[in-house]
Amino acid sequence: MGSSAKSNTFVRFVIVSGALYLILYLIYQFVVKKYTFYDQKFIGLIIESAEFILKKSGYSTFKVLQDRDFQVVGIDGSNGVWVGSNCNAITLFALFAVFIVAYPGSQKNKIWYVPLGIFLIHFVNVLRVVCLALIANYNPYYLDFNHTYTFTFIVYAFIFVLWSIWINKFASKVETKSNEIN
Repeated sequence: MGSSAKSNTFVRFVIVSGALYLILYLIYQFVVKKYTFYDQKFIGLIIESAEFILKKSGYSTFKVLQDRDFQVVGIDGSNGVWVGSNCNAITLFALFAVFIVAYPGSQKNKIWYVPLGIFLIHFVNVLRVVCLALIANYNPYYLDFNHTYTFTFIVYAFIFVLWSIWINKFASKVETKSNEIN
Protein backbone atom coordinates (compact mmCIF):
# COMPACT_ATOMS: atom_id res chain seq x y z
CA MET A 1 0.00 0.00 0.00
CA GLY A 2 1.23 3.49 -0.84
CA SER A 3 1.57 6.09 1.87
CA SER A 4 -1.56 7.94 0.71
CA ALA A 5 -3.59 4.71 0.83
CA LYS A 6 -2.35 4.01 4.37
CA SER A 7 -3.40 7.46 5.56
CA ASN A 8 -6.81 7.43 3.86
CA THR A 9 -9.21 5.55 6.14
CA PHE A 10 -11.71 4.78 3.38
CA VAL A 11 -9.13 3.40 0.94
CA ARG A 12 -7.57 1.32 3.72
CA PHE A 13 -11.02 0.01 4.69
CA VAL A 14 -11.86 -0.98 1.10
CA ILE A 15 -8.54 -2.76 0.57
CA VAL A 16 -8.48 -4.57 3.93
CA SER A 17 -12.16 -5.56 3.86
CA GLY A 18 -11.93 -6.72 0.24
CA ALA A 19 -8.86 -8.86 0.94
CA LEU A 20 -10.28 -10.32 4.16
CA TYR A 21 -13.63 -11.11 2.57
CA LEU A 22 -11.94 -12.76 -0.42
CA ILE A 23 -9.82 -14.93 1.89
CA LEU A 24 -12.83 -15.93 4.02
CA TYR A 25 -14.94 -16.58 0.92
CA LEU A 26 -12.30 -18.88 -0.56
CA ILE A 27 -11.91 -20.74 2.74
CA TYR A 28 -15.69 -21.14 2.93
CA GLN A 29 -16.10 -22.32 -0.66
CA PHE A 30 -13.11 -24.67 -0.85
CA VAL A 31 -12.75 -25.94 2.72
CA VAL A 32 -15.83 -25.37 4.89
CA LYS A 33 -18.44 -26.25 2.26
CA LYS A 34 -16.42 -29.02 0.67
CA TYR A 35 -14.91 -30.85 3.63
CA THR A 36 -17.06 -30.04 6.66
CA PHE A 37 -20.65 -30.28 7.80
CA TYR A 38 -20.89 -26.72 9.16
CA ASP A 39 -23.40 -25.73 6.47
CA GLN A 40 -25.74 -28.57 7.39
CA LYS A 41 -25.33 -28.00 11.12
CA PHE A 42 -26.22 -24.32 10.73
CA ILE A 43 -29.19 -25.17 8.54
CA GLY A 44 -30.34 -27.63 11.21
CA LEU A 45 -29.97 -24.95 13.89
CA ILE A 46 -32.02 -22.50 11.82
CA ILE A 47 -34.74 -25.08 11.20
CA GLU A 48 -34.89 -26.14 14.86
CA SER A 49 -35.05 -22.49 16.00
CA ALA A 50 -37.73 -21.58 13.45
CA GLU A 51 -39.77 -24.63 14.37
CA PHE A 52 -39.47 -23.75 18.08
CA ILE A 53 -40.79 -20.21 17.43
CA LEU A 54 -43.62 -21.49 15.24
CA LYS A 55 -44.65 -24.08 17.84
CA LYS A 56 -44.53 -21.50 20.64
CA SER A 57 -46.79 -19.36 18.43
CA GLY A 58 -49.35 -22.16 18.33
CA TYR A 59 -48.62 -23.72 14.93
CA SER A 60 -48.34 -27.41 14.20
CA THR A 61 -45.14 -27.88 12.20
CA PHE A 62 -43.19 -30.40 10.18
CA LYS A 63 -39.59 -30.95 9.10
CA VAL A 64 -38.32 -32.89 6.11
CA LEU A 65 -35.07 -34.83 6.10
CA GLN A 66 -32.88 -34.68 3.04
CA ASP A 67 -29.43 -36.25 2.86
CA ARG A 68 -29.72 -37.25 6.55
CA ASP A 69 -30.26 -33.63 7.62
CA PHE A 70 -33.31 -31.40 7.93
CA GLN A 71 -33.76 -29.15 4.93
CA VAL A 72 -37.43 -28.11 5.07
CA VAL A 73 -39.54 -26.60 7.83
CA GLY A 74 -43.14 -25.57 7.58
CA ILE A 75 -46.58 -25.30 9.05
CA ASP A 76 -48.78 -28.38 8.64
CA GLY A 77 -50.91 -28.03 5.52
CA SER A 78 -48.31 -25.97 3.63
CA ASN A 79 -45.36 -26.91 1.46
CA GLY A 80 -42.99 -25.32 3.97
CA VAL A 81 -39.73 -23.60 3.07
CA TRP A 82 -36.51 -25.19 1.95
CA VAL A 83 -33.44 -23.89 3.78
CA GLY A 84 -30.28 -24.27 1.72
CA SER A 85 -26.65 -23.37 2.25
CA ASN A 86 -27.21 -19.90 0.78
CA CYS A 87 -29.82 -19.32 3.51
CA ASN A 88 -27.66 -20.13 6.53
CA ALA A 89 -26.12 -16.62 6.71
CA ILE A 90 -22.54 -17.82 7.20
CA THR A 91 -21.37 -15.54 4.38
CA LEU A 92 -23.29 -12.68 6.00
CA PHE A 93 -21.53 -13.36 9.30
CA ALA A 94 -18.22 -13.11 7.47
CA LEU A 95 -19.27 -9.92 5.69
CA PHE A 96 -20.27 -8.28 8.97
CA ALA A 97 -17.13 -9.44 10.80
CA VAL A 98 -14.89 -8.22 7.98
CA PHE A 99 -16.55 -4.79 7.97
CA ILE A 100 -16.00 -4.40 11.71
CA VAL A 101 -12.45 -5.78 11.72
CA ALA A 102 -11.41 -3.66 8.73
CA TYR A 103 -12.84 -0.41 10.11
CA PRO A 104 -10.87 1.53 12.73
CA GLY A 105 -11.86 0.96 16.31
CA SER A 106 -10.77 -0.53 19.60
CA GLN A 107 -9.79 -4.20 19.41
CA LYS A 108 -11.40 -4.62 22.84
CA ASN A 109 -14.76 -3.47 21.44
CA LYS A 110 -14.37 -5.61 18.31
CA ILE A 111 -13.96 -8.71 20.48
CA TRP A 112 -17.48 -8.38 21.89
CA TYR A 113 -19.21 -6.51 19.04
CA VAL A 114 -18.47 -9.07 16.30
CA PRO A 115 -19.95 -12.08 18.19
CA LEU A 116 -22.94 -9.99 19.32
CA GLY A 117 -23.56 -8.86 15.73
CA ILE A 118 -23.27 -12.42 14.42
CA PHE A 119 -25.77 -13.63 17.02
CA LEU A 120 -28.21 -10.83 16.10
CA ILE A 121 -27.84 -11.56 12.37
CA HIS A 122 -28.52 -15.24 13.07
CA PHE A 123 -31.63 -14.30 15.08
CA VAL A 124 -32.91 -12.05 12.25
CA ASN A 125 -32.25 -14.89 9.81
CA VAL A 126 -34.28 -17.32 11.95
CA LEU A 127 -37.12 -14.78 12.06
CA ARG A 128 -36.85 -14.54 8.26
CA VAL A 129 -37.37 -18.32 7.96
CA VAL A 130 -40.32 -18.13 10.38
CA CYS A 131 -41.92 -15.35 8.30
CA LEU A 132 -41.32 -17.27 5.08
CA ALA A 133 -42.97 -20.36 6.63
CA LEU A 134 -45.96 -18.19 7.55
CA ILE A 135 -46.12 -16.78 4.01
CA ALA A 136 -45.88 -20.33 2.59
CA ASN A 137 -48.82 -21.27 4.78
CA TYR A 138 -51.10 -18.29 4.21
CA ASN A 139 -50.21 -17.04 0.72
CA PRO A 140 -47.55 -19.11 -1.06
CA TYR A 141 -47.94 -16.96 -4.17
CA TYR A 142 -45.92 -14.23 -2.40
CA LEU A 143 -43.19 -16.55 -1.14
CA ASP A 144 -40.70 -16.13 -3.98
CA PHE A 145 -40.94 -12.33 -4.06
CA ASN A 146 -40.55 -11.98 -0.30
CA HIS A 147 -37.67 -14.45 -0.20
CA THR A 148 -35.83 -12.81 -3.07
CA TYR A 149 -36.46 -9.14 -2.36
CA THR A 150 -38.15 -8.23 0.92
CA PHE A 151 -36.14 -10.35 3.32
CA THR A 152 -32.88 -9.94 1.43
CA PHE A 153 -33.29 -6.18 1.82
CA ILE A 154 -34.23 -6.51 5.50
CA VAL A 155 -31.22 -8.67 6.40
CA TYR A 156 -28.72 -6.52 4.49
CA ALA A 157 -30.27 -3.36 5.94
CA PHE A 158 -29.92 -4.86 9.42
CA ILE A 159 -26.22 -5.56 8.80
CA PHE A 160 -25.82 -1.98 7.57
CA VAL A 161 -27.47 -0.69 10.76
CA LEU A 162 -25.10 -2.76 12.90
CA TRP A 163 -22.13 -1.41 10.93
CA SER A 164 -23.48 2.15 11.24
CA ILE A 165 -23.74 1.71 15.00
CA TRP A 166 -20.11 0.58 15.00
CA ILE A 167 -19.02 3.61 12.98
CA ASN A 168 -21.00 6.13 15.03
CA LYS A 169 -20.55 4.72 18.54
CA PHE A 170 -17.17 3.01 18.54
CA ALA A 171 -15.01 3.83 15.53
CA SER A 172 -15.53 7.60 15.67
CA LYS A 173 -13.98 7.77 19.16
CA VAL A 174 -10.76 6.18 17.89
CA GLU A 175 -10.60 8.46 14.83
CA THR A 176 -11.22 11.59 16.93
CA LYS A 177 -8.29 10.76 19.19
CA SER A 178 -5.95 10.12 16.24
CA ASN A 179 -7.03 13.37 14.55
CA GLU A 180 -6.31 15.37 17.71
CA ILE A 181 -2.72 14.06 17.81
CA ASN A 182 -2.01 15.23 14.25
